[in-house]
Amino acid sequence: MIAWMTWTLPTAIFFITIGCILFCMTVYEVRSPCVERKGFLPIATTRGDRLFIGLLVSAYIHLLFLGLSDMSLWIPLGISVVWVAIALRWG
Repeated sequence: MIAWMTWTLPTAIFFITIGCILFCMTVYEVRSPCVERKGFLPIATTRGDRLFIGLLVSAYIHLLFLGLSDMSLWIPLGISVVWVAIALRWG
């Protein structure tokens, strides 16, 4: 089963949030199909590409904060939310 995972409330909220984001992006894509475009990222991307890149960079932001500082994780969370919004809009 899934007994290997420590299911705490923050862990559950994290996975539920990612699931909701993916569901909303799927519904949005079905209702309004997107075309590739080139923003400030060096490649042509779709909304899904930009979401993936945004989530990947957010993971790196959190890992940097965990590895290099003892500050609260609310700071990288705020930075990550802003980064994903910018990547989705102008990336």
